[in-house]
Amino acid sequence: MQSALRGRGAALLVALACLGVFAARARATELFVSNEIDDTVTVLNGDTYKVIATIPTDQRPRGIVATPDHQYVLVCDGDSGNIDVIDTRTLKVVRRIKTGPDPETLAMSPSGDKIYVSNENNALVTVINFATGKWIRQIPVGIEPEGLAVSHHGHTVVVVSETTSMAHFIDTSDWKVVANVLVDTRPRIAQFTPDQRLLWVSSEVGGTVSVINPRTHRIVHIINFHIPGVDREYIGPVGVRFTPDGRTAFVALGRANRVAVINAKTYKVEKYILVGQRPWQISFSPHRRRLFVVNGLTNDVTIIDVSSRQAVKSVPVGRLPWGIAVVP
Repeated sequence: MQSALRGRGAALLVALACLGVFAARARATELFVSNEIDDTVTVLNGDTYKVIATIPTDQRPRGIVATPDHQYVLVCDGDSGNIDVIDTRTLKVVRRIKTGPDPETLAMSPSGDKIYVSNENNALVTVINFATGKWIRQIPVGIEPEGLAVSHHGHTVVVVSETTSMAHFIDTSDWKVVANVLVDTRPRIAQFTPDQRLLWVSSEVGGTVSVINPRTHRIVHIINFHIPGVDREYIGPVGVRFTPDGRTAFVALGRANRVAVINAKTYKVEKYILVGQRPWQISFSPHRRRLFVVNGLTNDVTIIDVSSRQAVKSVPVGRLPWGIAVVP
């Protein structure tokens, strides 16, 4: 009897220890980085920046987002025509959702019930019911659609088309394109300001950021970049993120190997932060004290301290990292 009790006690201790380990992992912020060549997602601990897991995906993972409840991370598999759904607790792919050909990026509705996918080869935005995986609508847009932005109320979706060089505004009440705004060459990312009063669109080849009034659909300002010793052709704006107060914007500048710090009220560049090679997508930590920069050609992520505006560390991930999702 005593032997049996000792066995049960030992088993209970093991179970509690396992639960403790899981709880400790679950409390830490985690960074999910899509690696385009390796067909994987690297998961980093957001405190230690150690690799927690390397998750196999389908072919050519690129665009990546977390669901609003942070239970799942979704990643587009461009060469497989689907989305991998990763459970953030088990760090396993638990579902695959068909998207149509060549999904590059995706976004979710604020409620988390819909997925918006840019189908690059088909010049379409596909709207998908997340729960069922069924397509709701396909919306024709410009050639090679890429970055997507969704307004806080969910009434407007914006997609930029690289070859057409436009930002397309979609009304989600009837899925109609209500405006097409011509921007600079090869737009990559659209991002609403925190107050939703403006939309910033980065143009990689044009080397500028267009600031658009989403109510009038007019460009109100164009931001240019000048880096001493760097040819203008290497300055390719891509990722854009704002501090919560909307006063400061960070823009990844591609082959210029820098992140620009911009006063979002005056549109003046206040600093260029040297990072790895070809910074692409960027994302904040939950408390906004760190900015994570995905460097495609050095296969790493640079961590920037937001208050000091200094790069403090770079950590390796997989080959050709593309995007990042942060799960608190």
